Amino acid sequence: MRARAGARLAGVAMVLIHAGCGLVAAAPETTPRPPLERGAELALTEVTEVSAVAATRTVPAPQMRPHIRPVSAQIIAAAARPVDLAPVAPGETLRPMMRTPEFEQQVLFGRAKRRRGSVCGDIDIQGEEAGDIPGKLRGCGARDAVRVRSVSGVTLSRPALMTCETAKALNKWVSRDVETAFGRSNRVVQLRVAAGYSCRTRNNRPGAKISEHGRGRAIDISGFTLESGTTVSVLKGWRDRSTRKALQRLWKAACGPFRTVLGPDADIYHRDHFHLDVARHRSGRYCR
Repeated sequence: MRARAGARLAGVAMVLIHAGCGLVAAAPETTPRPPLERGAELALTEVTEVSAVAATRTVPAPQMRPHIRPVSAQIIAAAARPVDLAPVAPGETLRPMMRTPEFEQQVLFGRAKRRRGSVCGDIDIQGEEAGDIPGKLRGCGARDAVRVRSVSGVTLSRPALMTCETAKALNKWVSRDVETAFGRSNRVVQLRVAAGYSCRTRNNRPGAKISEHGRGRAIDISGFTLESGTTVSVLKGWRDRSTRKALQRLWKAACGPFRTVLGPDADIYHRDHFHLDVARHRSGRYCR
């Protein structure tokens, strides 16, 4: 009995396996779907038709740039202005007129005149050549000396005799520091010269060495005249609060173009002027 029951089960199993193979081969194309409702069928049909029509149309590319802005009221008002009316800014900005040939000739003539009056090969140093200056004392004298009237447009209260090395140092000091020492609106226009070339000993002391003034390598400045007509003296200005700092800056700035600079704090001999010379020292510049 048991053998017959096993045979029957085996047969049923084979039938089920063959039936399962047939079903696997047909899925999922033949898998039954639930029927759509009537409203759903109509909606699906409409969506399909719209998609088909949209596919046949060419969709334009999106606009990437903003639209042109409307013309402003200012531009319209400017365009409506009468032609003969005065122009608005920046059209009314003042501009220099074109230089006339006559003006150019004056400039060239003035420059040529300055060139003829210059010495030491520098147009900013105005004066005349003085040649070799013989000395009355041993050690005095200067070679190829010049008599300077002005440097960088700043006149000297009297022409000063000196060497070109001294004149160039003076011009450098004046152009860089002196002109605007008391303000750009009140420039220095003249230097008060206390001494230039002078064949003598140092501080006029008997038996002392020959001064650099006796070699044309020194100049003494006792004051500065401004555009306003005011003269700032070294003697009084050095103690005056309103001018002391400016004079101190000038004294300090001179210790560069010149190798020896002596001021009111150096000694009693220089309390009323700046002594400036180009003498060389082994220890470097000497400024007191």
